[in-house]
Amino acid sequence: MESATTAPGERTVSHAQSQSRWRRVPTRTLLYHLLVGGFGLLMLYPILWLFASSFKGTAEIWANVRSLIPQDFTLANYTNGWRGFGGITFATFYTNSFFYAGVATLLTVLASAVVAYGFARINFVGRRIWFACMLATLMLPVQVQIIPQYIIFSELGWINTFYPLLLPRIGGQAFFIFMIMQFIRGIPKDLDEAAEMDGCGKGGIFFRIILPQITPALITAAIFSFYWTWEDFLTPLIYLNDPKLYTVSLALRSFADPSGQTDWGAIFAMSSLSLVPVFVIFVLFQRFLVEGISTTGLKG
Repeated sequence: MESATTAPGERTVSHAQSQSRWRRVPTRTLLYHLLVGGFGLLMLYPILWLFASSFKGTAEIWANVRSLIPQDFTLANYTNGWRGFGGITFATFYTNSFFYAGVATLLTVLASAVVAYGFARINFVGRRIWFACMLATLMLPVQVQIIPQYIIFSELGWINTFYPLLLPRIGGQAFFIFMIMQFIRGIPKDLDEAAEMDGCGKGGIFFRIILPQITPALITAAIFSFYWTWEDFLTPLIYLNDPKLYTVSLALRSFADPSGQTDWGAIFAMSSLSLVPVFVIFVLFQRFLVEGISTTGLKG
């Protein structure tokens, strides 16, 4: 056997090229992180400004717009904002929002999982037609549904209650149904057949086989549903008239007084507090959120 030999000059050139390549890699990495960090700071700046302004005095908020550091640090905005208005504290608004978002999320996720299981695993007459109709609802603007729904709930005498906000969630939401259905399709059907041989029916297969397997998809749907419900402003605005039933979004809007002086410090303080539940849920369930999004749509 002949051994390959490399000339000293070629080795020197190769070594120089490798050193030059390794020098360029940290520079590219540094530029990449600086670019991503700059875009991240640009996106987070409004939230940072909101949080910083909640500790400024009313006069300083608009006089010291560019600076994020308060010159006169104060907690009075949080105290005044928590008092609420009309004798109703902000604790009531938070309770209403947690009730609305929590119950609506629970109903939406459970109903969407059941409907998704039916579309993914059960063969029934007109399944493709009903599935197409469900997807078509994604293209309907929310404003198209408002008038007929309001007429129905008005005839039932449910205006100024939480029923119009919660009952439409019983049928699930098309987006979550489609997402969970794609996740169920990634589960091998052999598990269903094995469960049927052991005597499980459709309900037993769903609760014992499918439901434990789709936990990441359910958590992902729950996070998105909670986000969208917590920040919902239009639906409570239409159906809720009593300030005691107001959610946080409605209460923040009620703080603004076009005919008088608006306490912007209190608004910014309560707006900052309204972001806390969303931030906490994202931090706690970030792993499940990433897993649910990355695995949705894969087929086994």
